[in-house]
Amino acid sequence: MADIKAENTDYDKAYGKASFSGKGKLVADADAERDTAFRNLKKFLDGYKDMPRLPNYQMADALYQIIKKYGLALDKLSYSSQTAQMKKLLEELQQPENQQKIDALFLTSTIDDLKVQQSTFEELFAEQATSNAELRLTKSASATRRALEKVLKSFLNLLTAMKNVTEWRLLYAEMNELVMAAKNSDLN
Repeated sequence: MADIKAENTDYDKAYGKASFSGKGKLVADADAERDTAFRNLKKFLDGYKDMPRLPNYQMADALYQIIKKYGLALDKLSYSSQTAQMKKLLEELQQPENQQKIDALFLTSTIDDLKVQQSTFEELFAEQATSNAELRLTKSASATRRALEKVLKSFLNLLTAMKNVTEWRLLYAEMNELVMAAKNSDLN
């Protein structure tokens, strides 16, 4: 009976388990926010660098060239590729000579926003990966069902073998009724 209870508990857990963590939408939304922050910075620098009458337009061009180095279509890459490139881009933008250009163009809050979006994405992506890995380690419902069926069959075989023993007759009769009811049930 203890084996049946244990297998049934495992089956109940597996039967209702999700296939995925359900965090995909959160990760996709975080990626979209990161993409928007990147595109806004890129557009600003692209426009500013082409206006030679504005002060510091050369600084805008220098920062734009850094973005170009890591990919103008960075926001179109896969999650992992984009994350790797974005880390490198943000590292280079944090160098003192580039930080001076960012300050001169009043882009500190824009860069800070991009950093926050990158960090948020990385955290959510890591949570999703961990959750999905944990789900994959959980036994499937069909595997746990087979184990439950095996212990139930063993128990029913024991009852059948003992049905002529006085102390077992009532238990056998009750279980036999339950088995017949289950066989005759119709699931529509």
